[in-house]
Amino acid sequence: MDKYVGKRLDGRYEIKEIIGVGGMAHVYKAYDNIDNRIVAVKILKEEYLQNEEFTRRFKNESKAIAILSHPNIVKVYDVSFGDKMQYIVMEYIDGITLKEYIEGQAEFKWKEAVHFTVQILRALQHAHDKGIVHRDIKPQNIMLLPDGTIKVADFGIARFSRQDIRTTRSNDKAIGSVHYISPEQARGEITDEKADIYSVGVMLYEMLTGKLPFEADSAVSVAIMQMQSEAQPPRQINAAIPEGLEDITVKAMQKDTSKRYQSAAEMLYDIDEFKKNPSIHFEYKYFVDDSPTRYMDTISKVRGEESVRTRNNRNTVVEEDENDGKKPFPVIPVLCAVVGAFLLAAVIFVFVVLGDKFFINDSEQVEVPNFVGMTLDEISNNPQYMQWFTFETANEQFSEKPFGTVLDQSLEAGISVKKGVKSIQLTVSKGQNMVQIPNVVGQHREAAQAALENAGFVVKYTMDSSDEVAKDLVISLSPAEYPEKMVYGSEITMVVSSGETPLEPVPMPDVKNLSKELAVTQLTNAGFVVADADITYVDDPNFPADTVIWQSVDPDTMTVPGTVVKLRISTGYMAANVQVQLPTSMTTPIDMQVYVNGELRETFTGLLPNEVKVKSVKVNEHKDSYTVTVRIAENGKGNYVPYAKYAVNGKTGVAKITEGPHLNALTPATPSTTVADPNAAGGAQ
Repeated sequence: MDKYVGKRLDGRYEIKEIIGVGGMAHVYKAYDNIDNRIVAVKILKEEYLQNEEFTRRFKNESKAIAILSHPNIVKVYDVSFGDKMQYIVMEYIDGITLKEYIEGQAEFKWKEAVHFTVQILRALQHAHDKGIVHRDIKPQNIMLLPDGTIKVADFGIARFSRQDIRTTRSNDKAIGSVHYISPEQARGEITDEKADIYSVGVMLYEMLTGKLPFEADSAVSVAIMQMQSEAQPPRQINAAIPEGLEDITVKAMQKDTSKRYQSAAEMLYDIDEFKKNPSIHFEYKYFVDDSPTRYMDTISKVRGEESVRTRNNRNTVVEEDENDGKKPFPVIPVLCAVVGAFLLAAVIFVFVVLGDKFFINDSEQVEVPNFVGMTLDEISNNPQYMQWFTFETANEQFSEKPFGTVLDQSLEAGISVKKGVKSIQLTVSKGQNMVQIPNVVGQHREAAQAALENAGFVVKYTMDSSDEVAKDLVISLSPAEYPEKMVYGSEITMVVSSGETPLEPVPMPDVKNLSKELAVTQLTNAGFVVADADITYVDDPNFPADTVIWQSVDPDTMTVPGTVVKLRISTGYMAANVQVQLPTSMTTPIDMQVYVNGELRETFTGLLPNEVKVKSVKVNEHKDSYTVTVRIAENGKGNYVPYAKYAVNGKTGVAKITEGPHLNALTPATPSTTVADPNAAGGAQ
């Protein structure tokens, strides 16, 4: 059995069973005793506790989901990152993976594929808006509920795209699953939201066609195909796919990110248009030649018109005129025109590239100013700068400098260049990066800290007692007058609850001999806790019914309010031991039934020692009086006949025989060679 099954984590989560095994963690079904709900607990494998890469990914997953709140994303309720155990408590999903569903379908309807894709895109749009790129979108990480609802899970290699990422290929090892990764992931490049769009396109392709776009014998081969090969068009595999849906799928899977959907919202828009009109055709152009060959234009101009060229038997180039007559093609004029065109191009090249050496003198040299610290307005308002240079805004960066301030320039200040020749690229400040402060009040400290750090803040916290906010939950941000946004990298202090204010001990009330209701009232008023589960009932005729006969904390003991007190309450009754005198002639196994007020309570079959002729039957009815009837089988054949009847006083437990025994109605039973288990006999309760 697994070492965690049957155990309780942190006194709260009772592990019921293992429901999944991943590469770095096990997932368990558990019961949350505090919130009274079933949850999923993901526990990092012990062998990875000292592995920085795996612990980073594990914490990364909790941080990613902690700041997400969407009906199509699995929720995170709690996290724990101890030295000996790390786990994440998540929403329990009673369903199957989308991969299992796809493999179980003989034929996948395109309407279902659209239904699932829309939900996945909505989840990704929410994550992308929060600055999170999933990077491992695949049907194995998509949970499907019985009602058709989709839940995106496993953010283990998610990336926070809004951070100032300086990751290199050498340390960016997590690239997702090879059949669904984008080409840029396969190359080990830093990825953005468009990588998730590509993976969604692959899943949509799989649902529509029933096969993956790229398959090979090895993962490396598949990765190479993702980077270099074009997938077979979906409609060539399944002609029933609408053209518009094929257009959407192909665009999502474009290897060039500039030709791919730029956001989940953009892809959702096209799907919405398709749903309104399934016969729509988007006519995306993926292979348009933006630079047609100039040489062919030159030939056409020399000829004066377009013509259809054929070759005669002597391989002489000819063209057909309107009368179908044939004449030799004017090769020499064309060649002359081509040579002339090349000579003209050469002259232009020399003039443009080398002309400055022949036609521009040193007096037109100008020194590059230091533009760093200047604003774009200051530069544009200087006529000399605008006459001497061409400016390009190459990059925009958040900075403490005011908006529009130049932070860097491509040409070093002080060097000499020729007027009007050089273009200067400027890096310009976008001003301070003002970031929305996540609403973390009421969240667990670790989840709140992760959400704030992911937003770009430096987080500290202080502890404060609270009678209203549970321990380790965030009470507020300090100071309370925090704005909605702050500068990226600012420090934020959380006020975290340390639990209720410690109370002074008080004397424990004496509630013995009190009624249950009065005892509970007195204990509760004194600040103690008495739950139904802490009350047990016992048979004791020495105390009236519903009277306290024992309390777990002795009276007058100084006890902290909030302590749980257990009580034992008398039922007011006593169990009866009915002594059944057996026939003296009975030497065989007995077969006896016991009835209480006409209801069968016990059947006893077995041997008794020869010297024992009394069978004791324990009965507990919790009534003032009741009747016990004993029937014995005749001749061991299961033919039961009345034997004796007893009147029982439920208060004292005393039983008196009122009828029988009917010795004359019995005949000795046939001896049995089978010895019954003497433990089979039990008392009627």
